[in-house]
Amino acid sequence: MGALVGLIAGLGLLLIWRSGPRAPQKRSPSTGWTARRRELLRQAGIDGVGAGQLLAVQVLAALIAFVLVLAVTRTVAVAVCFGVFGFFLPVVVVRRLRARRQVALRELWPEAIDNLASAVRAGMSLPEGLSALAIRGPAELRTPFARFAANYRASGRFGTCLDALKDDFADPVGDRVCETMRVAREVGGSDLGTVLRTLSELLRADARTRAELETRQGWVVNAARLAVAAPWIVLLLLGTQSATLQAYDTPGGTLLLAIGAVVCVVAYRVMLHIGRLPQEKRVLR
Repeated sequence: MGALVGLIAGLGLLLIWRSGPRAPQKRSPSTGWTARRRELLRQAGIDGVGAGQLLAVQVLAALIAFVLVLAVTRTVAVAVCFGVFGFFLPVVVVRRLRARRQVALRELWPEAIDNLASAVRAGMSLPEGLSALAIRGPAELRTPFARFAANYRASGRFGTCLDALKDDFADPVGDRVCETMRVAREVGGSDLGTVLRTLSELLRADARTRAELETRQGWVVNAARLAVAAPWIVLLLLGTQSATLQAYDTPGGTLLLAIGAVVCVVAYRVMLHIGRLPQEKRVLR
């Protein structure tokens, strides 16, 4: 009898201890790296490609660049430098695609919000208005809204379908629009049309301002890119003079290439940091 009482008491203490607050578990670096890569690919609009596949493309690009430059120059040090450039080239391309997609979405969202405001004024419900954007919205935005319409018809869960729509767009402006729809659905109110029109006007003003600033700083960015790429293009063109390039296979030549690469990367990153415009973050994920 005493053993049974002790067992029950111990089980009760164990349950009390397990029900207490737990410290948040830290994600492993690999998980965070994978999540950031997936987010980058979603924001670039690349579907069906994972973080591991992107890494495989990076490795393949590095090997191709290394082999091609080694075949041209017969210099291992120079080939290694271009192999490193080839490794980071796919990520640079994906980031350029993300920037272009964000600019395109920034210009398209005001039109989509205007169509949604018109649907709300016409008496349509929020799910119906969002589903109608699959037909009446901008062509580039119709596919995600069509998936939203299909998910809502299948499940009828507005909040879950909004979360899926936010993941499809992976865009800060899209997050704000979806959260506005969520609040309007849960709280209600007659000012939704006014809020949508105001948001559309603000987005148009922001797009105009950003376009002007990006146009003015475009020549500076292009000049900096040319200044960084020019020495390496000249180095690659020297591949016709093998005697000159063989000097880079020495320890001193390898050290010179390494210093030059570090200086180019640091200078380019500093230039981008100085001229970078404030970027919206997805704070409503």
